[in-house]
Amino acid sequence: MQANNPGTVIGFINAAHFVDHYAMLIFAAAVVVMAPVFGMSYGEFLPYATPGFIAFGAGSLLTGWLGDHWSRRHMMAIFFVGIGGAMIVTGLARTPVEVGIALFAIGAFAAIYHPVGTAMLVAYADRLGRHVGINGVWGNLGVASAALVTGVLTQFLGWRWAFIVPGIVTIGLGIAFMRAVADERHRVVNKGNATPPRVGADAMRRVVIALVITIIASSTTFNAITVAVPKLFEERLAELTRDPAWIGAIAAGVYVFGAMAQYTIGHLIDRHSLKAVFLPVAFIVAPLLALAASASGWPLILVSIGIVIGIFGQVTVNDAMVARYTADAWRSRAYALRYFLGFTAAGVSVALVAWLHATGGFQLMLQAFAGLCLLIIVGAFIFPNDRLAAPVAAGTAKAPAS
Repeated sequence: MQANNPGTVIGFINAAHFVDHYAMLIFAAAVVVMAPVFGMSYGEFLPYATPGFIAFGAGSLLTGWLGDHWSRRHMMAIFFVGIGGAMIVTGLARTPVEVGIALFAIGAFAAIYHPVGTAMLVAYADRLGRHVGINGVWGNLGVASAALVTGVLTQFLGWRWAFIVPGIVTIGLGIAFMRAVADERHRVVNKGNATPPRVGADAMRRVVIALVITIIASSTTFNAITVAVPKLFEERLAELTRDPAWIGAIAAGVYVFGAMAQYTIGHLIDRHSLKAVFLPVAFIVAPLLALAASASGWPLILVSIGIVIGIFGQVTVNDAMVARYTADAWRSRAYALRYFLGFTAAGVSVALVAWLHATGGFQLMLQAFAGLCLLIIVGAFIFPNDRLAAPVAAGTAKAPAS
């Protein structure tokens, strides 16, 4: 059997990352229009997405295990077709309960990508930081496009088509993936990323502690911000526009800066120690969230750009940390634990956003998450100073020439 072309595999994995985040955020962008249709308020209808976000995290344990023990390629095929079908079903839902069930299905299939797709990406990547960064850009573009495209489709075709159209496209991608990518089981294409570095027990403990507290804070905040931005902009940019499509375009423009940050962070990871990159990124989010609590209009847009740069850049650092310290044979399970922890915490953020918004508006919500993000700074100080590309660390990605 002819080996898969690494570029082809990575291309589909990047597309899957786009789809994964896009699908999970359609409802966040459409809920503003959907809630009145079902006779509900924003705060009443938003929690129907909570089971889907919990499935997004909890399901990663099973999907990561299946990726390592069965087939990453087959799991990704199921991802494309399953999440595409779930989006179509959501668009056909007739009651809030049916919407909630369909969103749960989206979350369950979305749980496949991060543990399985990221492990597959790392196995085929020749430059770890670069490919992780670019992959993060695609996920970020999925977030941005969800706000933009959903706003346009909702305004001109109705909210149902905002789910149905991307569902059809995603199933088409799945068919193309199955035709182009063969199952290689666990053949390690890039042996340079196959073996974790040799580090002491104390350093590994610090890595685990730093990763756990950082993931809880950054993943919860990431999800809260991406869910809340459409409604936040609707409330605080009223003097600029009330057009759903234009609000979606502004949100998409803000997220593009997050994509640029992930690409930049990916390159920095190949050239510097993880701690040297981790530390400055950790200081970005908390103060800017505090500033956003009372901002509106153009100042809010500018502060939001800084927030997404910090929070999306942190995602790239977290993924590189897992790739750096795990072996290929159990990397899907390592990512499963990483995303189980992150997305389960993030699932709680949906209900938390709804509750905080109902209690004290977005001012209270943003202040609360600013406090939570102080944990990211703590994690950065705990993390050991170790070069990602250190020559003594067997099996790491090669550092590019200066």
